[in-house]
Amino acid sequence: MEHKNYETALPAGYTAVYTIDAKNKKTGLLLNGAGLVVTAIVLVLSALLIRPTDFFGNFSLVKYFIVLAVMLLYIVLHELTHGAAYKLLTRQKLTYGFTLTVAFCGVPQVWVYRRAALISLLAPFTVFSVVFGGAALLLPGAWDKMYAAVLLAVHLGGCAGDLYDTALYLFRFRDPRTLMQDTGPKQTFFVPEG
Repeated sequence: MEHKNYETALPAGYTAVYTIDAKNKKTGLLLNGAGLVVTAIVLVLSALLIRPTDFFGNFSLVKYFIVLAVMLLYIVLHELTHGAAYKLLTRQKLTYGFTLTVAFCGVPQVWVYRRAALISLLAPFTVFSVVFGGAALLLPGAWDKMYAAVLLAVHLGGCAGDLYDTALYLFRFRDPRTLMQDTGPKQTFFVPEG
């Protein structure tokens, strides 16, 4: 059975019930604050588990700049991963962008069903958790593991908005008929009346 992933027009009988707008100053601060908390927790736990020693003796300016470059590249790859999932599921035109508070990918011309939205929301979380988590486990040497753990921490913190939307789907909008219009920085949830 083929699943319908989206609607090109909002069906009759649907009502907008919740909106998340990362361009909103308060929402942006809350999501970025949550991301920083997650990043800090993962960094502390990683340092406790990996136990790197002699920071100054092991510091490498080259590795530092590599990690910084990967962080910047990751932001783009994260959004492209959302876009790849959306493109596979909807074949619609995507919107990408950056603001001071958020990088985004959206598919604003359609209303996406819960299943397709969840796949797109969790695609970067899944892919990069495996990549950075695997690197943190498999790289030799405590400092190489720690550099990978920094990337993992930044990644998990950067998923705060995606994970918030996912939690809304898991605990509040469980009806598979739930639709979401995702413009990128703003997601509006629609539910059928009755």
